[in-house]
Amino acid sequence: MRIAVYGREFNNTVLPSVQETFDVLGEHGIEILVFDKFYEFIKDKVKLPLKVNVFSKSDRLSSETDVLISLGGDGTLLDTVALVRDSGTPVVGINFGRMGFLASINKAEIRNAVTAIICKNYTLDKRSLLNIESGLDLFDGENFALNDVTIHRRDNSAMMIIHAYMNGDFINSYWADGLITATPTGSTAYSLSCGGPIIYPSAENFVITPVAPHNLNVRPLLVPDTVNLAFEVEARSTKFLISCDSRMATVARTVKIILNKAHFTFNLVRLNNESYLTTLRNKLLWGIDTRNY
Repeated sequence: MRIAVYGREFNNTVLPSVQETFDVLGEHGIEILVFDKFYEFIKDKVKLPLKVNVFSKSDRLSSETDVLISLGGDGTLLDTVALVRDSGTPVVGINFGRMGFLASINKAEIRNAVTAIICKNYTLDKRSLLNIESGLDLFDGENFALNDVTIHRRDNSAMMIIHAYMNGDFINSYWADGLITATPTGSTAYSLSCGGPIIYPSAENFVITPVAPHNLNVRPLLVPDTVNLAFEVEARSTKFLISCDSRMATVARTVKIILNKAHFTFNLVRLNNESYLTTLRNKLLWGIDTRNY
């Protein structure tokens, strides 16, 4: 069995958890691939098993890689989208961060969780992605997002107007600081903080959510994920910002942005003892009377 491991730099408080992850993999004789930058960061901090190889961003993970383990929070797991691309490699997140909607395994569950992954006691939660078309080589060809694609105004520039179209039909001109287009996965991220709805992962929808709209009667809009969305920007500034998950690019306002559903899905690992609804209840503290704390 071959398992890849990805992570970012971290503080020393999580070293025991990182060590435990590699210890369990080593005990089972797993062939381990470690992302090169992460390997350089941890090689003198943890004791690695003998069977460790290194891979880089330019190395496409093949179908021979059974699982990729992300060590960190949701932002770290979002990085793995650019690594697995359309390979179908399942990804599981061990949460060293705060919220952990995607990286849902906490540090206390590492041994049992990694053992379950090795024994393949898990299910795959297939998540849709957004694809960006612009006529430009945005994001070095990694033009797909698991969470959201957002158009922002630059720094302290004035409010922008974003003209939105669906399959060529005019939707609205949004006077706002920006406009988010989120997948069901991303509905619990930036879109939620701007008043967007929570969308169940298997729902075949995207949501368009304005950021600080000038007109208060403009509300988030759910659209089918089978449509093409187009956006044109009108603003005083000659350029605007576009984000693709955690990646950012500066684009001329003359550029038209087209979004549609990517032709592949992201395979998120869910252990058999967890569900999306359980994660929602735990992370959003549903049903908990905070007066007792």
